[in-house]
Amino acid sequence: MNPSESANSALLAEVFAILSLSPLTSSVAARMIAGMTAKKNPNAVALGKLGGKARAASLSATERSEAASKAGKARSEKLSAAERSRIAKLAVQARERKRKTQGKGRAK
Repeated sequence: MNPSESANSALLAEVFAILSLSPLTSSVAARMIAGMTAKKNPNAVALGKLGGKARAASLSATERSEAASKAGKARSEKLSAAERSRIAKLAVQARERKRKTQGKGRAK
């Protein structure tokens, strides 16, 4: 075991000891653990953002629409039935408000 691994294991042992003392200190320990996680490479993050924009620019409108639809369906599958129903009701209300406001401006 190299020195950095032993230092990390000692730190983890201290964190687990703190966690076992009381639930109040668990938030402090959680922050300590979060601070120990590896940082993201900013250059890799920048390249990843460029890749998405380049891919979107290379797709046709139909392909972008299909990809967006697929992504929306994947997100909605994560929601409960009650949450999907609530969102659908909000969408209906928004369409009704839009229909009513557009109808007021038209000449009869």
